Amino acid sequence: MSILRFLLFPFALIYWCATALRNFLYSKGIYKSSEFDLPIISVGNLSAGGTGKTPHVEYLIRLLSTNFNVATLSRGYGRKKAGFQQANLNSTSKDIGDEPLQFFSKFQPKVHVFVDAKRVDGVIQAIREEPEIDLFLLDDAFQHRAIKPGHSILLTDYSSPFYNDYILPIGMLREQKSQYKRANTIIVSKCPETLTLNEKQEITNKINPLPSQTVYFTYLKYGAIKSFNSKNAFINLESITNYTVLLITGIAKPKPLIDKLKEKQINHQHLKFPDHHNFSKKNISNIINIFDNINSEKKIILTTEKDAIRMKHINELSQLPIFFIEIEVDFIDNKEQFDKDIIDYVRANKTNS
Repeated sequence: MSILRFLLFPFALIYWCATALRNFLYSKGIYKSSEFDLPIISVGNLSAGGTGKTPHVEYLIRLLSTNFNVATLSRGYGRKKAGFQQANLNSTSKDIGDEPLQFFSKFQPKVHVFVDAKRVDGVIQAIREEPEIDLFLLDDAFQHRAIKPGHSILLTDYSSPFYNDYILPIGMLREQKSQYKRANTIIVSKCPETLTLNEKQEITNKINPLPSQTVYFTYLKYGAIKSFNSKNAFINLESITNYTVLLITGIAKPKPLIDKLKEKQINHQHLKFPDHHNFSKKNISNIINIFDNINSEKKIILTTEKDAIRMKHINELSQLPIFFIEIEVDFIDNKEQFDKDIIDYVRANKTNS
């Protein structure tokens, strides 16, 4: 154990005790979890961010919105407006948060998007506003035990799986490793697309799933590169190999995107901000200055979809060639089984006619 871990150990022990007590009280029914008579799917993780929750929620939206009336409910991290909010055409990231606004921007009118720090109140109010809702997708809700989901999906990052991590603040775990047993489905995210059968089996053995749990493996797919200032777009990353790129990220783990740029041998420099970062005037001035000083006739700014949601209303950046790259997840194998399990759960528990 390093000196830093030794120094942080008392704080980690306090945090461990607090979360263990909370989970014990929920497990024994002393703290009550609310249940609803419609399908509720929770997507979350044991660690503090960076497992790819947003693209996995989007995968579920694509899967379910064709045949069901889907709603998402998030806390709305980083927003300025408090309480229950429903996304509309005038919503900004400061109103509802960047991830909920991304869901709404990409999928409306196929999905209703709500935010509320109190998830139980959020579900109740959302049903009042939109009584035709068939199901809820709860974003980042594995620790939010006030609601008992009908199906819980736990994500863990291939590069930093929960079984190798430690409780906060020594590591990044929000609660004890053993709590993975609450999940119905476990997804190892951000895997190499070439992950072998032996590697999958080794990871599965380390997770040690219960007989009732299924483990899946997903990877990131990088798609078109689009501009939010115009209709211009590049087909894919190969289209910008002869450009100099200023990469701007405000996400928890930008490494997969950086690795992809390196793989494609794209000349770039990286300007990194914290997750959900709201860009200040100083940040904006710095971005403009750095971009202006790039000595290349063919240069662009590249960012993520989530960052673009927070950047596209900044007037000072409106004249710059800013593009975002579309990101989706796909399954290395057993995709049909995952889809079937989710759809079967929704159909079996759907109450609206």
